[in-house]
Amino acid sequence: MTNFDKIEKAIQYLLENYREQPGLFDLSEEAGFSQAHFQKIFKDWAGVSPKKFLQFISIEHAKKLLKTKQSVFDASHNTGLSGTSRLHDLFITIEGMTPGEYRNGGKGLIISWEIYPSPFGETILASTEKGICYMAFTDNNARSFKDLQGFLPGAEFKRKRDSQHTAAMSIFSDDPADIEKIRLHLHASPFQLKVWQALLKIPSGKLTSYSSLAGYLGSEKASRAVGSALAENPVAYLIPCHRVIKSSGLLGEYHWGRIRKAAMLGKEMAAEEGKH
Repeated sequence: MTNFDKIEKAIQYLLENYREQPGLFDLSEEAGFSQAHFQKIFKDWAGVSPKKFLQFISIEHAKKLLKTKQSVFDASHNTGLSGTSRLHDLFITIEGMTPGEYRNGGKGLIISWEIYPSPFGETILASTEKGICYMAFTDNNARSFKDLQGFLPGAEFKRKRDSQHTAAMSIFSDDPADIEKIRLHLHASPFQLKVWQALLKIPSGKLTSYSSLAGYLGSEKASRAVGSALAENPVAYLIPCHRVIKSSGLLGEYHWGRIRKAAMLGKEMAAEEGKH
């Protein structure tokens, strides 16, 4: 069992009870550990104390971020993309899958796939010779592989690791040495590609709203379409749709679970805070 699995109940408790600002006793009771042990494994995982982590994922904190005079998306973009945590716009080259490849269910494509551990639970990762085509968090490996097969039913699947997987998984590392090697091989409409490429400009630990993202793309009324494009993102975390929340400051839903979304944001914010 990973540390993420161990603290998942505590994160759920935080999301449901943030208004009461629960303390270490409440959180450790919920997780089923002594206070000292819970404090240790939580800090080992997040890099900060549970109390500090709560500040990062609190709704009021999100609201403050979204009430700046400058849109959060623009503010994030204008901070620059320097540093290993802000390399998305620099290292990912999106190569669109041809309509024929996708229409034929990926027939003729050879997909290499494997299950890997990550800070947010096990991850199923798949690639073609051109790049990463699929990344998802999994709570049931057999079911997740069936989902992958359904994504490109005509492809040939081989369970094996490759250098592209190593590069992609380095995104979770504090020192992502292979990050410049990441390439994505995705099927997307022109609008989806625009949304996904815009997401790559949001630095780690920063947030934007659906409406701000739509406005950045030139259509403030396209929030629903933006939401649909986020839901179709086939590569969890590499394209950071978890950094988009509701204008009200609420986290909103997430394809791989609201708890996991909160954990990602909290860990990213904690990492950014630790740099200053």
